[in-house]
Amino acid sequence: MNWLLQILSIAKFGLLSIPQRRGAVAATVIGTAGVVTVLVGVLSIATGFRRAMANSGAADAAIVLRSGADSEMVSGFGRPETRLIADAPGVARNADGPLASAELFVIINLPKASTGTDANVPLRGVEAAAVQVRDQFKVVRGRMFEWGKNEVVVGAGAAREFAGLEVGGTVKVGREAWPVVGVFETGGGVAESEVWTDARVLQAAYNRGDSFQSVYVKLASAGAFQEFKDSLTANPQLSVKVERQSDYYASQSTAITTLITTLGFLIAALMAVGAVFGALNTMYSAVAARTREIATLRALGFGSGAVVIALMLESMVLAVAGGLIGGGLAYAGFNNFHAATMNWQSFSQVTFAFAVTPQLLVRGIIWALFIGLIGGLLPALRAARQPIAVALREL
Repeated sequence: MNWLLQILSIAKFGLLSIPQRRGAVAATVIGTAGVVTVLVGVLSIATGFRRAMANSGAADAAIVLRSGADSEMVSGFGRPETRLIADAPGVARNADGPLASAELFVIINLPKASTGTDANVPLRGVEAAAVQVRDQFKVVRGRMFEWGKNEVVVGAGAAREFAGLEVGGTVKVGREAWPVVGVFETGGGVAESEVWTDARVLQAAYNRGDSFQSVYVKLASAGAFQEFKDSLTANPQLSVKVERQSDYYASQSTAITTLITTLGFLIAALMAVGAVFGALNTMYSAVAARTREIATLRALGFGSGAVVIALMLESMVLAVAGGLIGGGLAYAGFNNFHAATMNWQSFSQVTFAFAVTPQLLVRGIIWALFIGLIGGLLPALRAARQPIAVALREL
């Protein structure tokens, strides 16, 4: 208990002296805040992208691709195959038949609203069951396109990020301009990055015959997935790859999230080096200014271990203050910021919102504590090891 009181007394004395060295302290706090802001801000990009992908598939939804395909771009089915998939056991049904949508996926060029530069935007041809397969689908402005007509509806993310996609605008498909008649949402999923139209109309526009690239399926229950998968993979008429939609989109996000996370930690680590030197400078200044006081305390019976821990606590308190400021700045500047980036698996743009989560803020504080720990250790050891008689003669 006496040892703990010693630590608290020395730490309190150091914190109360902060106004006398506010310049060096401010440099440490600001440096740490900068590290945390950058780290949390960059990682919020990966988190937001991953969240958009995760919101794209329910547990009772599946996607079927041709065997060996890792994305819709390199998959392909004919009409007979899509009918076999739709009729497989485990598929949910309603009065109109199985809840399965054979879909066509192509890329069109549209200018970004912010820069005017062209970007690859997914144009998806769907069947009537698509709106029930994606159970969060809802038209929020305008109306649904009419089947058999050259009309499109656009995801809310696409409408926000790309020019000309407001209701009443047009989308150039081949040599024709198709009207935008509605805007839809799917709970923040990747479908909100897409433009939708009737699959048959899109087939005719691109001379695709009666071919598709994927089949999206609503299952009777989440537990029906294995039965559905086994029935398809065991069918000699089919060569397919069956995944839950959630697993498929999680794999689609791997490349971009790994890249962003790696860059985020690399940049933060480089900045952290500078912040550590700032903390070292601050604490060395604090030790130099308080040499006689520390020596006096040790002469009165305060242990060297208590001095080390107290000085390190002071450094970590300053770092945490910087971490809290940095976390607040990151949240204010990045959370729910909307953007679009390339999904390298599909070579198309995905719109998403940055997400500053509590987990990221905690990670930022941990980094701040690490900076404070490293920055305070050497000055604390120097203060504890300095001979008392020598320190008492310091002016």
